Amino acid sequence: MSQVKIYSTNWCAYCKAEKQFLSENNVAYEDVNVEEDAAAAKEMIDLSNQMGVPVTRITRDDKSVVFKVGFDQDWLTNELKIA
Repeated sequence: MSQVKIYSTNWCAYCKAEKQFLSENNVAYEDVNVEEDAAAAKEMIDLSNQMGVPVTRITRDDKSVVFKVGFDQDWLTNELKIA
């Protein structure tokens, strides 16, 4: 199963919406608060070349990594094969 990591903040409405969507679809994810974790913030910026949240990183079963900036329900549905 793919591993999902979300870089988020406490105040971000799109972060909350994405986490709710994943929870409602029984998708396990790791939530990393970039306001509270400077190393994670740097990791997110290195990955996405920007400071906007949410940033979603998915490690696929074949170990390839894809990421998306912003909450994109269609992309998540397709990438995670949510029925």
